[in-house]
Amino acid sequence: MSKLLAVGTVAFDAIETPFGKTDKILGGSGTYVGLAASQFGVETGVVSVVGGDFPASYLEMMNSKGINTDGIEVDKEGKTFFWSGKYHNDMNSRDTLITELNVLETFAPVVPENFKDAGIVMLGNLHPLTQASVLDQMAERPKLVVLDTMNFWMDIALDDLHTVLKRVDVITINDEEARQLSGEYSLVNAAKKIHEMGPKYVVIKKGEHGALLFNDGNMFYAPALPLAEVFDPTGAGDTFAGGFCGFLAKTEDISFNNMKNAIIYGSNLASFCVEKFGTERMQELTADEVKTRLQAFKELTQFDIKIS
Repeated sequence: MSKLLAVGTVAFDAIETPFGKTDKILGGSGTYVGLAASQFGVETGVVSVVGGDFPASYLEMMNSKGINTDGIEVDKEGKTFFWSGKYHNDMNSRDTLITELNVLETFAPVVPENFKDAGIVMLGNLHPLTQASVLDQMAERPKLVVLDTMNFWMDIALDDLHTVLKRVDVITINDEEARQLSGEYSLVNAAKKIHEMGPKYVVIKKGEHGALLFNDGNMFYAPALPLAEVFDPTGAGDTFAGGFCGFLAKTEDISFNNMKNAIIYGSNLASFCVEKFGTERMQELTADEVKTRLQAFKELTQFDIKIS
C-alpha cells in the first residue's frame, strides 16, 4: 500500500448556509483530504501549519483516525488561518466574508522524513511555488502527483502555476476553473488544452452534477448522488480529492480504469461531507455507511443498455 502525503490548509472556518450558521469550526483542505483518505486505512501524512490558538484536541482526533500530523507545524506565536463564507440559496455560489491568512502567509512546508518516499502526493489548494517546494523535497518522484488549484492562483500566479503543472500527473479543478485555465468553454476542449500543459489526467468537478475524468482521448463521467438535503458544501471538493487519492493509494493501481473507481469512491465520500457543517460528518463516518452508500451509487449508475 502506497503512503499518501497531503499538503494543504488546516484551518478555522465560520460558515453560513440557508440551514444555519457556525462559529469557528475545524476546516481546511488538508483536514478534509486526510479524513477522507483515512477511510481506506492508508498511511496518510498531512503537511500544514496552525497557530497557537489551534486546539490540541483537533490534532488528537486526526491521530485517532490514523492521520500522521508530524508535518503540521504549530506556530505558538501566530494565529490559525481563518475563512468565513456565506452560501446562497442554490448552495453552489457563495460570498467570502473574511479571509485571514495569519500563519499561512509565511508557510514553508517541511515534509517529514518518513513521508519523503510517499507514493502519492496530493498538493492541496496553495500557492504554486509552495506546491513545487513540496515536490522538491521528495526523495524520488512519486508514482502519482495530484494537484488542486483555483481561480485566485490563475489570477495572481499563472506563470508559477504553469511551471508546477509540468510536474503533475492529475489536476482536479471545477468547471469554472477549467474554463479560465484553458480559455475554452467546452469542457472537452478545456481538458485537451490542460492536458497539453502537463497533467496526463484531468478531473473536472461539477458539484451536484458529478465529475468528469479525461485522459488522452478517453472520457469517464460519474454523477453525484442526489441528496434530499445539503447542509454545507464546504470541503466537498477536498473530500472528493482525498477519497480519490486514498483509493488509489490503497489499491496501488493508477491506471485509467482504476481511476474510474477512484472517482466513484471520491464522489461517495463527498456526498457524506455535505450532510453536516464542516468536518463533523466525516469525523463520525463509519465503514458500513460508506459501503451501503457505495451500493446506492452502483445501482444509480449501472444498467444494461439494450441495443436492438
